[in-house]
Amino acid sequence: WEVWLTCGTCACLQMFSNNDEAVINKKLPKELLLRIFSFLDVVTLCRCAQVSRAWNVLALDGSNWQRIDLFDFQRDIEGRVVENISKRCGGFLRKLSLRGCLGVGDNALRTFAQNCRNIEVLNLNGCTKITDATCTSLSKFCSKLRHLDLASCTSITNLSLKALSEGCPLLEQLIISWCDQVTKDGIQALVRGCGGLKALSLKGCTQLEDEALKYIGAHCPELVTLNLQTCLQITDDGLITICRGCHKLQSLCASGCSNITDAILNALGQNCPRLRILEVARCSQLTDVGFTTLARNCHELEKMDLEECVQITDSTLIQLSIHCPRLQVLSLSHCELITDDGIRHLGNGACAHDRLEVIELDNCPLITDASLEHLKSCHSLERIELYDCQQITRAGIKRLRTHLPNIKVHAYFAPVTPPPSVGGSRQRFCRCCIIL
Repeated sequence: WEVWLTCGTCACLQMFSNNDEAVINKKLPKELLLRIFSFLDVVTLCRCAQVSRAWNVLALDGSNWQRIDLFDFQRDIEGRVVENISKRCGGFLRKLSLRGCLGVGDNALRTFAQNCRNIEVLNLNGCTKITDATCTSLSKFCSKLRHLDLASCTSITNLSLKALSEGCPLLEQLIISWCDQVTKDGIQALVRGCGGLKALSLKGCTQLEDEALKYIGAHCPELVTLNLQTCLQITDDGLITICRGCHKLQSLCASGCSNITDAILNALGQNCPRLRILEVARCSQLTDVGFTTLARNCHELEKMDLEECVQITDSTLIQLSIHCPRLQVLSLSHCELITDDGIRHLGNGACAHDRLEVIELDNCPLITDASLEHLKSCHSLERIELYDCQQITRAGIKRLRTHLPNIKVHAYFAPVTPPPSVGGSRQRFCRCCIIL
């Protein structure tokens, strides 16, 4: 298939006879065939191009190459392939994924940017060769860019964010996870020119401080999704600014931001009523008090990751069961104060019967088979995690499955210690023991 992307013309056409027009080509107008080809993926298009002269022309028509995902071939893709794709597609190309294409660098993407000026969605996740030069090219030629994924492109610096701010004003989604050279100066430059940002992932950007979040809160009122996982320097001050400036926020990940307290949960409850997803794993300072305020104000919550929020008790589950009827996924792993009574309230709550799909209870030592009994009426429950729940038994899981036959139960039971040998009083020793 790479030959087809690389060649400017098809040498294989010499194999075709002058009478290669099939019935389908005669019966269907070319416009309809072209429409059919528009639904095919890259590999299938390349194969179709080898069928006949007519199909070669149709399959390689630029209008069929508006959305391209080369992820399945990332080990083979080289820069010249991207350059040839860009020359073939030109202004038709709207969406391109080069995720994991380790061989693609700045030069190829400069040619791409020059040829594909209508690109709107570009995924460069894991393209580790690219540098700030790529973002400079995108800024210069691709003003219609809306979604850009630069995750794990670790050479990216503040210069890239400055360039995007100047040349890509329509940018709505930016992922720069693990680009750990980015600082508050880059964020400040970005948001001044891209105030329409709706989704921003800063996961693993370890140099970011509260000042960066204050810029976001002041300039990005349309923000819906924000990922700050493992941004270890973030505190209440920065996140409160986000809550006050981004009232449309629906998804927040602050897992690993261990400095945050209940003040964040209070700010979310007071300012972000549309919140649907909250991930605060390993935020050990959060308590029932904060989650009570959150639950009473954010009734659209669907997914909550509270793993290792070690201070929460059944009180949090009671509040969620009363006020959060849309809850689908709940992680309580390592929340060691949770008991069967909390699960009972959850199992009787508004979300239980037709909403709750996943509950994770790994390392909750007080949970027993009684909790499984309380969850029997959760007909939408698809998966439950019970690793290292020492009081859960096989019999309890079996009873749960009689009510929910399709549920996936993840648990671990240590192998039973073999019983002592019977049948004689003579003590048995292995050969090693005899020698010793």
